[in-house]
Order: sequence, then C-alpha cells, then structure tokens
Amino acid sequence: MRFTAEEIAAATGGRVVGPPAVVDGASFDSRSLRPGQLFVPVVAERDGHGFVPAAVAAGAAVYLTAQGPIAGAAAATAVEVADTAAAFTALGAAARDRLGELVVGVTGSVGKTSVKDLTAAALGGRYRTAASEKSFNNDLGLPHTLVNAADGTQAAVLEMGMRGFGEIARLCRVGRPTIGIVTVIGYAHVELVGSIEGVAQAKGELPEALPASGTAVLNADDHRCIGLAARTAARVLGFGIEAGDVRATRVALDELARPSFELATPWGRAAVRLGQSGRHMAANAAAAAAAALAAGVPLEAAVAGLEQAQLSPWRMELGRSLDGAVVVNDAYNANPTSMRAALDALAALPVTGRRVAVLGVMAELGPDGPAQHAELGAWASEHGITVVAVGTPWYGIAPVADAAAALDAVGALGSADAVLVKASRVAGLERLAAQLLAR
Repeated sequence: MRFTAEEIAAATGGRVVGPPAVVDGASFDSRSLRPGQLFVPVVAERDGHGFVPAAVAAGAAVYLTAQGPIAGAAAATAVEVADTAAAFTALGAAARDRLGELVVGVTGSVGKTSVKDLTAAALGGRYRTAASEKSFNNDLGLPHTLVNAADGTQAAVLEMGMRGFGEIARLCRVGRPTIGIVTVIGYAHVELVGSIEGVAQAKGELPEALPASGTAVLNADDHRCIGLAARTAARVLGFGIEAGDVRATRVALDELARPSFELATPWGRAAVRLGQSGRHMAANAAAAAAAALAAGVPLEAAVAGLEQAQLSPWRMELGRSLDGAVVVNDAYNANPTSMRAALDALAALPVTGRRVAVLGVMAELGPDGPAQHAELGAWASEHGITVVAVGTPWYGIAPVADAAAALDAVGALGSADAVLVKASRVAGLERLAAQLLAR
C-alpha cells in the first residue's frame, strides 16, 4: 500500500524528519527490500537500526527509527517513533482500515500455510487477493502482509501463528478477520501452553474474535476443533473428509499421491484435482473452499483456483533426483499430526522400491516428545518405511549426526525409490532435500 511519510507518522504517533516522501509497501529485511519501500529496523538479537544505511542504499524511501536520524541514511526520510515494532503494528492496523470486510484469518496446529495458499487461490476466482508471504504469521509478519497488500486489494488472507496464550487474539485485533479458519488442533507448541487442551484454548482465540456477521470454518473431523463452535458468535461451517458442511468425498490418489475428490457443499458439488501430494491436502482444500464459498466466490471459480494453486516452499514438494527417485520435501516444519500425514503420503506412493523417511526432531512437544517420536518411528517401520533419524534418538533407531551422514545412510537411489524429508524448522533439513534432488 502507498503511504506518505506524514501518514506513517500519523498512524504510528511518530514525527517526520526530512523532506516529504512516499512509500509503496514495507520491509524489515534490508536484503530483500525493494526500492521505494519503508524500512522497519527491528530490535531483536541484533539491532536493525544498524542496517538502516544498507536499506537506504538499496532504495528505501523512508525508515522508522527509535534512535533519531541515522548517520549514513540522509538520502531517506526518517519517521521517529518510540518503538519500531509497535509502530509497524500500528501501521498494519492503518492498512487494515483501507481494506474492505473480507479478511480471512487462518490458524491451526497443522496446515496453516497450505490452507492460506489454497484459500488465497480460491478467493482469487472473484477477488483481488493478498496473502501472507511464506509463513509470515506473527507480530511482524501480519502487519507486513497488510502493509504490502496492493492498493485496491479486495480480500486478504492472514496466517496466524501461536507461541502462547493471547498471541492470536492480539493478531486479530490488528487484522480484524471476518472469516476464520482453524485447520486442526494437534500436538504443536504444547510446551508453550501446557497441553493439547491449551492448544485448543489458544487457537480458539480466532473464532472468538470473529464478528457475529462473520463465518468460522472449523474442522469437523477433529472434535476439539469443531468444539470451538461454542466460542464464536459467527456462523459456523464445518469442513472435512468424514464430516462437515463442506466435504472432500471419494478421495483417490494418483501415482504421485495427488488427491482427486468430489467436493460436496451447500452450494453444489464439483470434481477437484489438486497439484499437491497427500490425502490430507483434500481436507485443506475443503477448508479453503468453505471460506471462499462463504465469501461469495462461485463454486466453479473456487475449484479452478484450488486446482491452479501454488504452495509456499518445502511443503509436500515433489521432485525427482537425477537417478529418478521421488523426493518429497516437507521439511519446513513438523509435529505428530503433520508427520503422520506425510508418512501416510509416502506409504501411498506407488513405488516398487524402497520408501525412506529422513526425519529430524519435532520440537516443542513437551514431556510427551520422546513417546510421540517413538510412536511414529514404529508406525513407519510397520508400513515398510525405512527411517533415517537425524540428530535425535527418539524415533527408536540410532541417529546420524547431520545431513551429510544422512545422505550416506540413504545410500544409492533408483527410479523405483521414494524419499521423504521432514522435521521441525530448527533441523534445517530442507538443505538435505536439495542435495537429494541434485544427486
């Protein structure tokens, strides 16, 4: 969105230092900043004020500062504020004021980013739509999405992460969603909220924040998720495979485990064929379709969007190594629910050779972590999947130390083989997937 320096100052309670200036969007990373954007220096482990000169050299027209005008940045206009992160939140709220009523919030323990991408694609059949980039789903990512929405945006899809109680409620106060999707309640970030019941409590802050005129889209196959209906004044649409108002029925998988299904909805029925792998993607598409249909997108347009959707990287990405083996890169994140879904997809691939799962740690599971890992390791073994554990013994086998050792453990690949790479983000296994593809 386009803001003048004066409008930025008015939204943030700041003061303009320098000549009049206009920005189009914002960035808090000087390396990816585009000319003409606002630069937001974030004070965290490193103080982003030190990158202001580099951002100005890269073309930033205006920068926020809590330290006064920055030496070496005279080519840009400064907006002095008390706190740059709080100012960015306030600017995000001002950007939200420029949007219409159609804002979709997406949260859940599994599938947030995929559902966000699918929802944006389905809404795109009728509306000019903006959506969170990658997994930008926190106090910086959400205002980043709003401020970078193009002028004239008709719908926005905001991913909302959870690192404790109150975070989703805080994000909702900025983004003010009118439709809210909760994908599933699972064992993710349990150590931050004490139990899976705590996860449900925290995720329920999204439907709780919806207006009575809005719509809560809840997973009807998950009793904890559909139970959140009691916490919202909005209309409730259930989605799922086994149950719900919007269902993916007659799910079938092709040779790359990509689902085809019939979408059954109160607005009619339609055949859908997704480009992503995994049976669980059918449920994700049902969630996205429910939100789009509730927003007035015609069924045919919503389905066309789903079928053409491109997902963010490292989420059930399928490729082939130079030897012809199928490589499934789902390395962005992991918890027991998403790990089971990915292993299911690997088991469903119609390969005649080996099925290998290179698995790293699933983080933030609390005291149940070792047992959760062991259960999945046993399940994989029972289904003919060879597990290569990287950096953790919890899967029940001796681990290898790093990605290089994992490559050796996988061994030679052939066109009849398939390899899954999955772990929590801290493991950094996406590099291993790239190595497997290049091998």
